[in-house]
Parts: sequence; C-alpha cells; structure tokens
Amino acid sequence: MRARSFILRSITFLALCALTALIARAQVPPRPLPAQPAAAPTGAQVGGAQQLSTDADGMKWRSPGGVVRTSGTLAPVSQPPIQPLPTAQLPAGQPATFTQGTIPQGPIPQGAAPQTPAMPVRAREPIARVSAGPGTLPNDAGQEWREYDITPYTARVSSTVKPEQAILDWILRETGYEAWHGTPLGILSVDSRRVIVYHTPPMQAVVQDIVDRFVNSEAESHVFGMRVVTLGSPDWRSKHHTVLHPVATQSQGTSAWLMAKEDFALMVADLRRRSDFREHGTPHLMVNNGQSKQVSANQTRNYVRDVILKADGSWPGYEPVMGQFDEGFKLEFNPLLSIDGTVVDAVIRCDVDQVEKMVPVMIDVPTTAAPRQRQKVEVSQGISIRLHERFRWPTDQVLLISLGVGPAPIPDASGTLSVPLLSGPPRAEMLIFVESRGKVGVQPSALPAQREASLYQNRY
Repeated sequence: MRARSFILRSITFLALCALTALIARAQVPPRPLPAQPAAAPTGAQVGGAQQLSTDADGMKWRSPGGVVRTSGTLAPVSQPPIQPLPTAQLPAGQPATFTQGTIPQGPIPQGAAPQTPAMPVRAREPIARVSAGPGTLPNDAGQEWREYDITPYTARVSSTVKPEQAILDWILRETGYEAWHGTPLGILSVDSRRVIVYHTPPMQAVVQDIVDRFVNSEAESHVFGMRVVTLGSPDWRSKHHTVLHPVATQSQGTSAWLMAKEDFALMVADLRRRSDFREHGTPHLMVNNGQSKQVSANQTRNYVRDVILKADGSWPGYEPVMGQFDEGFKLEFNPLLSIDGTVVDAVIRCDVDQVEKMVPVMIDVPTTAAPRQRQKVEVSQGISIRLHERFRWPTDQVLLISLGVGPAPIPDASGTLSVPLLSGPPRAEMLIFVESRGKVGVQPSALPAQREASLYQNRY
C-alpha cells in the first residue's frame, strides 16, 4: 500500500510542475517580428530623403532602397529620378511604348496587349575596313557610260510581262557573267526603256550588237518552226546519213547535224512511213525572234511515298503521304536572228523524265486493333536526259538534234501488254528539228514538197 501511495504522489507532483511551466510561458509576451517592406516606393520616396514609418505594433522601420554603410550606419544611395513620358506626346489610338529610363504613361487602348520594355539596339561595328570612295566611277581601263534605247522591241512584244529580260539574258550569254563582277569595273542595268552599260569600248560593241538584233525591224516578223519526233530505233541513220553534216555538241550522248531544207522535207516524209514514228505537239509550231517558247507533254504518276502515324490512334492509325512523278519532256527554244538575217543563234534546253519502276517498301504501322498492320510505300526509280546547248547555223538550213536512245518522252498508250521481267520501260530516240520559216506570210520553198509528200504517203 505504501508503494502505491508513493507512486501516486510522484505522478501528481510531476503533473503540477508541467502545468505550472505552461502557465508561466503563456504569460510572457511574444517577440515582435520585423515589419515587411512596402511593395514599391512612391515617387517622393525614390527621389527624396528616406522617411521612417510606424506599424500597428509601434515598431519603426526605414523604407527599403539602395543603401551603403558609412561609419557603421546605413545611408541611402541617391538614385536619379525616373522621368515619366508625357501623355500629350503619345499619338492618339496607339499604346504607350517603353524606353530605357522611362515609365509608360497614358491610357492603353482596350484589347491591346501589354508592351514589354524595348531595349536600345546598337549597330554592330564593321570588321572590314570601309571607305566612302572617291565619289566618281573609276575609268582606269577606259570605261564609258552608254544608254541604249530598247523601246522599239519592248513596245511590240506583248506575250510576256518583262520582254527586256530576254535582252539581259542574251547579253550575259554573249559577254559572260565574269565580265560584270571582276576587273575592270562594269555596270549593267536593264529596264523596259533602256539598257545602261558602263564598261570598256570592246564590251560596249558586244552589247550594241545584241541590242541591235532585238530592235531590228527586219527581224520583227521572222519566225521559226520546231518539231519533236521519236523513233523506236536509230537505224534511220543508215538511209539518210549522206545528207547530214555533223555539228559539234557538248552534252554526252547528244548528236547534231545540218541539212538542206529540201532534204529535210524528204526525210520527214520517209520517217512518217515507219511504224515506230511518233510526233509530239504541232508540226507547225511558230516561235518569234528573240522570244522564248516552251513545249511540254507529260503525264503524272501518283504513288504513296510515305506514311504518318496518327497521334489520336483513329482508324486506320496512319495517314498516307502522296507523291507524284511527272513523266514526259519539256523543251525550251530561244532564237535570235543576226542583223543581216542570214545566221541564227539559239539556246535549246530539253528535259526528259521517265519512271523505270516503283520499288515497294513495307512499313510497320501497328495499332491497338491491328498490332501487325503494315502499309506499302513506293520509291521511284527513274531515268532522265538533260540537254542545254547553244547552236549557230545558217537560216537556209535545218538543224537536227538527237538526244540518243533513252526514255520515251510519253509512254506508249497503244495498250500493249507489259510482261514483268520480259518487257521494261519504253525506250525511243528523240529527234528535234529546227528551221527558219522566214517572215510571216512568206511560205518557204520546202513546205509545198513536204505537204505533197505527206498527202500521198502509203497510197501506192
């Protein structure tokens, strides 16, 4: 019993001590916390002396700002006042803009996005040494300033928006690009009224000849004829080789010849009798002097070249990306007649493209419903022929160009059956005939013989 009574008295004593400690702590006042600084100083606090403020508990504190310590005390750092932008200088209806050291003032239009401070942009210092120059054009090589009137040509050409571009192209072809971007200093400028040239007298003579060939009234009505023909075999050479006079070419696999107009009419009449003869486009295509003419014939082949997986997982889980391949040919012809009308310069460009076959590739496009789904895409295997040559020949002869045996300009649409592994893509030799037809309204001497031969072919 004594032990139990001792334990109860000990527990009671400890409880009384704990209660006394809690009561004593509750009676001691809490230590005040330092006051929080204001969100932003006012204009008077920024530019003037720092004022002491008193909070609700009687604690005094100094407004925050830039301070420095001098002799153990803190002293405020003087800051330049921020000058507001007067509202009277703001244009009506425009939001206020920011510049360094200013605060935007004035109303901001409703719906306008808040503007961000615009930092001043400094121009980068040049690394290379730059000088203003002497102020005059140098003529150490005897350069001369000349202006050529081209309005007689540009006024009569209505088939293009910028007819003067043809003059510029021919000047650059004849003189070369390097002549205007090296030494001596040269200037070439062309507009719809004139050609401005600053160069040496020899270069001025070349430009004068080109401009005269365009503005020459004798070449205004001169036209050229062009034919595009394909043959399945090049064996036509064995019969007509004696009337062909070879011309040098630069493109690989390309050959060119000159022939008399009478031989040209007989040759075309003979080639028409062949079963593999195909003529593309009109046989009487006319091209005016100095202007560029394009002839094209193609067909488009569509195929699936790629697939894109859908993020939402909707059926079928992918989206095909279609591609297209234009099979056929594109021919560009740009002639320019000489001053006396006896020689013609022409730039001929021809591109032939054909698809040999489409190589299939299977792509995995798994989905939740079809985890083993695959889609076929195709890769085109094609063949192309490129021709870009400049020719010069007498106007009383016909130019013949052969691109060699290659892809047929237009796949054969005769409906013949194509057997895999036994028959490949169609091949043919492409021939281009170019002749000078003279002035409009004057029929060339070879034309009646050509028409007569075509009317009586395969009759007897």
